[in-house]
Parts: sequence; structure tokens; C-alpha cells
Amino acid sequence: MLKRYFPILEWSVKYDRDTLTNDLVAAVIVTIMLIPQSLAYALLAGLPAEVGLYASIAPLVIYAIFGTSRALAVGPVAVASLMTAAAVGELASQGTPEYYAAAIALALISGLMLLVMGFLRLGFLANFLSHPVISGFITASAIIIATSQLKHIFGIDASGHNILELVVSITAHLSEINYYTLSIGVFATAFLFWVRGNLKPLLRKLGLGPRLAEVVAKTGPVAAVAATTAVVWAMALDAKGVRIIGEIPARLPVPTVPTFDLNLWSAIAVPALLISIVGYVETISVAQTLAAKRRQRIDPDQELIALGAANVGSAVSGGFPVTGGFSRSVVNFDAGAQTPAAGAFTAVGIAMAALFLTPLLHFLPKATLAATIIVAVLSLIDLDSIKRTWAYSKSDFAAMMATILTTLVFGVEMGITAGVGLSLFLHLYRSSRPHSAIVGQVPGTEHFRNVRRHEVIVTPEILSIRIDESLYFANARFLEDLINDAVAEDPAIEHVVLMCSAVNFIDASALESLEAINERLQHADVMLHLSEVKGPVMDRLKHSHFLDDLTGRIYLTQYDAVHTINPHVANRASEMSRVE
Repeated sequence: MLKRYFPILEWSVKYDRDTLTNDLVAAVIVTIMLIPQSLAYALLAGLPAEVGLYASIAPLVIYAIFGTSRALAVGPVAVASLMTAAAVGELASQGTPEYYAAAIALALISGLMLLVMGFLRLGFLANFLSHPVISGFITASAIIIATSQLKHIFGIDASGHNILELVVSITAHLSEINYYTLSIGVFATAFLFWVRGNLKPLLRKLGLGPRLAEVVAKTGPVAAVAATTAVVWAMALDAKGVRIIGEIPARLPVPTVPTFDLNLWSAIAVPALLISIVGYVETISVAQTLAAKRRQRIDPDQELIALGAANVGSAVSGGFPVTGGFSRSVVNFDAGAQTPAAGAFTAVGIAMAALFLTPLLHFLPKATLAATIIVAVLSLIDLDSIKRTWAYSKSDFAAMMATILTTLVFGVEMGITAGVGLSLFLHLYRSSRPHSAIVGQVPGTEHFRNVRRHEVIVTPEILSIRIDESLYFANARFLEDLINDAVAEDPAIEHVVLMCSAVNFIDASALESLEAINERLQHADVMLHLSEVKGPVMDRLKHSHFLDDLTGRIYLTQYDAVHTINPHVANRASEMSRVE
């Protein structure tokens, strides 16, 4: 039981020197990557830069204790930061104590929700977010995030919670562009794009080993930070309008007591739930992908607990909502992290940066952090996914586009809500009209297939119908109409055999429909039979009066049903097989 809730007890007993070395190397690489990212995502969330560092210390240590992924790196991410800014921005102005307090409360509530979901084993709730909806939401969020950072690249004031507000606000202030800031922003963005795609191959050509080339390539954002900070300091560009981070307290996060204002909690409860679910989906997707590469196991419900505890830890240490980041987790994995201890070592590195490096960041231009965010989020825009979804499923494409457009026009909360709502509606619509087929016997076999797709044997007095969906309230009426219409069109029908090989569940509404079908067919002198009923479904039917009132029988297979009702069908199928 202890290992169930404290996975650290399982992997720590096998910890050795080689594992320690691999974890330390991975921690160094991720720390280098995470420092500028943490500062940038705090800026995106509308919080002081140091808050990003605080949110990257305690959550990493806590996840190392409770997490089941060996390579997941928890911390601030772009989408959660944007959702934080959108939720808290409705309640307070950025830079105020109320704004910071609301962000901390958001992390706490999100963490508590995740903990409750974990203890109740509600990880399946994430399944309500389909992949097209998540992909569409992340794509739209990335567009909003990148657009929102243009104000820092241009050095102007602009605001907005959706793409329309941002574009209008940025356009209205274009005459105020600070060209020193623009130069820094364009340089940093171009440099980071170049580093991402070209530095590692260049270093490999120069003779560096794969591991060293990886480490050096990941220092690209740090190099951009160092270079632009030095330029601003040397040329006193802050006096010429270049906006800088300013003074960052050189200290570790201190324990913080989140505010327990019921009005505040009720106002951010829904955004906290959305952040929890979206963050969990992203976390579990990354964790399972990386675990599969090493044939390791992830416990989805324990991941809820681990992520919830990490968010609570972020809140009490003055941070904001965190989740498992895709890019840094992949870097952690590729760098050779063997256990969650790599995350704890990364937390030590971030803590040292918070203590000793923050004075060096005083002249760091916000344009550089904006460039870091833009380069990071543009990789999240997946246009190919839109094309693939359109080619494969028009309904899923509709859900994806609804999510994208709603997120862009109305903001992140409405976007994800619309996506989930439309996905559920489309699921109900599809399952309310399930695929069905009239089937006949394939000559020379005991198999029954769709009469429209195969050459099969049928007999006029037997109507064999296969339903390819569980029966429940949404499609119960459809089944009634299907059988009633088929019997009404053919007076020769004397038996209806409902083939239930794809029926995994029959709810109370569908049971009433079956009873109604049985009664109507009885009045028309037609017998109703069932075949290939699964065990759990049969167990439920035995608790009802349906089997007592059924005019026909329950058959193990469709072949048994047809052969028993009319043996000549089987003989005819055998003869046709010999002729062929």
C-alpha cells in the first residue's frame, strides 16, 4: 500500500552510482533549459519573474516522491500559464497582490481537485477530452500565446484575452514601437530558431559527441539571455525604453498560506478544473509516451495524485499551476534520466539559480523572454493534425475546428468547454444511430455477414439483424424503429433474430425498448430471438422479466439460431459451397 502511493519506495532501493550519474547529467541539462523557460512562463502568466523559479522547485521534489514516470519533468508550461492569466485576469489587475494571491489559490484548488480525482480513481475523466479537441485547443492556445508576446517584441502596451482583442490592441499601439526592443526581440527569436534546428548538427560536424552536443545546444536560450542582458547593460538601453525584468529577489521561496476567500474560490473553481484536466491530459500523454520507449509502466490514477501534490506544493511555495512539460520531459529522457530523482536534482539547480543568479538578470529584456515563449509554442501548432483529421473523420474535424475557433475568438476557457461539449454531443449523435446490418450466412461457413457486402444465404421468414453498438437510452428508439420498419415492409417475416455480438451493455431504457419490440412482434405473430449475447449482458437480463416474456429463445451463436429455426438454410449453404 505504501509503494502504491509512494513510488519512491520502489525505485530508490535499486538506486546506484550509475543511475545517480545519469540523473545528475540530465538534471544539469534540464536546469539550463528550465531557468529561462520558468522566467518566461511567469511573464506569460502575468506574474513576477521569480515566481516561475518558485514554481520549478517544490513541485519537482514532490513529484519525485509521488510520481510513477521515470522521466517526466514537472513545472510551468505555456498552456497552463496562459490559462492562469486568463482566469486570474478577470479578477484582478496584473502586478497587484490580489492577482498574485489568486494565482496561488488557483494552483491550490487545481491541486486539491487532482488529489480528490486521484484518490477516487477518476483518471478516466480525461477521456472526455478527445485527441482532436486537445490538439485543436493547444494549436489555438499557441497562436494566442505567440500573439500575446508580440507586445514585448515591439516594446508596446497591449492586452486581450482572445486573438481579436490582441490584434486590435497591438495594431492600435504600433506607432509606439521601440526599435531597440524590436531589434533585441527579432535577434533573440531568429537566434533561438537557428539554435533549435541547426546548432546540434553543427556541433556534431565539429567533432563533439552526441551527449556534449546535446548539452551545448540546450544552452541556446541561456546564451540569448546572457547576450541580450549584456547588451542592455552595456548600452544602458533600459534608459531608452527597453523594458527589463528589473530586480529579482535573491532568495528561496518561503512558505505561503494561500487565501481561503470563498468568493475567490468559487470564481476560479471552473478555471481550476479546466487547468487540472488539461494539465493531466498533457502530463499522462507525455508520461505514457516516454514510458513506452523503455517498457515501463505508468499508473494514471497515481499520476493524478502526484500532479495534485505538485500543484499544492507550488501553491504553498508561492508558485502557480504546473504540469508535465512535453519539451523538457523529452530533453530529460534523451539526456538519460533514469528516475524521478533527476527532477529533484533539477530543483536543486533552480534553487541555486534563485539564490545566486538572479542579480545577474536585472537587465534581462522582456523581449528575450518573449522570444523564448514564441519559439517554444510555435512548435505546438500542428497543422498536419488538422489535415489528417479532415481526411479521416469530418465529425472529429468539426470538434477540432470548433475548439480552435472558439478558443481564438472567445478565449481558452470557452474553447476547451466548447470542444468537450461538441465531442460529447457528436458521440451521443453517432451512438444514437449505430451501424446495423441485415446479415446472412456465408456459404460453407458458420459466419454471418452484411448482405450488402458479401454473397450470403438468407431465408425470407428470418430477419437477422446485427447491432454494432451497446444499447442505451440514446439509441433505444432507433432500435425500435429499425425492427418495426423492417417487419412492416416484409409480411413474410416470421422470426427476428437480434445478433448481439457487439452489444456490451443494455441499460434500463434499452431494456424497455426490447420489451416493447417483443410485445409488438408478438401481436404481429413474429417471434423475437437473441443470439451471441455476452455474459455480463445476460447476467443483467436475468435480473429482469424480459427473458420470461421473450417469445423466442436465446442462442449461443447466430448459426445455431438460424439452423434451429430453419435447418434447410444450413443445408442450402453447404450445397452452394460444394457447387462453388
